[in-house]
Amino acid sequence: MNGKEIEKTSESIEDMLRIGVVTTTHGIRGEIKVFPTTDQVSRFEKCDEVILVTKEGNLVLHVNRVKYFKDRVILGFREYDNINQVEGFQKCDLMVTRENALPLKEGEYYLCDVVGAGVVEEDGSPVGEVTDVIETGANHVFAVRMDSGKEVLLPVIPDCIKKVDTEAGVVTAHIMKGLMDL
Repeated sequence: MNGKEIEKTSESIEDMLRIGVVTTTHGIRGEIKVFPTTDQVSRFEKCDEVILVTKEGNLVLHVNRVKYFKDRVILGFREYDNINQVEGFQKCDLMVTRENALPLKEGEYYLCDVVGAGVVEEDGSPVGEVTDVIETGANHVFAVRMDSGKEVLLPVIPDCIKKVDTEAGVVTAHIMKGLMDL
């Protein structure tokens, strides 16, 4: 480890946002390849500190190199300079704290903040609760469990999802004709 002490953190995973998943090592200088799970891949260039979630605990790492290769981001850290030190990081999540997250613009929200939100129709009548956010190639989809136990999938498009208020925990939706008939 080249004499550097790795800082462990007890930060709760619920207080962090995933920005990528480690896929493999890269080269011999302690770099890793990351599959980005963020919409803004360039955010890695502004990222000084990340948290690597391992089975042994969460490690605070300091980014000192960022490169891109195809659909992957290659990261190097101050704490590591050898491939042998990072080989066990495959499939580990790479997280940032909310304080280190990119600021949201008006009308934007983090997908993880939608899970658990109540869904209401435009007239205020309850539909159910968001249980999952499914990422598709075209758009996201909110999986909603209705009070009857049935699940309905709502596409996150302007015709269907009218408003997402994560602070209030409410998603306002226009239920399109035939959507509930399945």
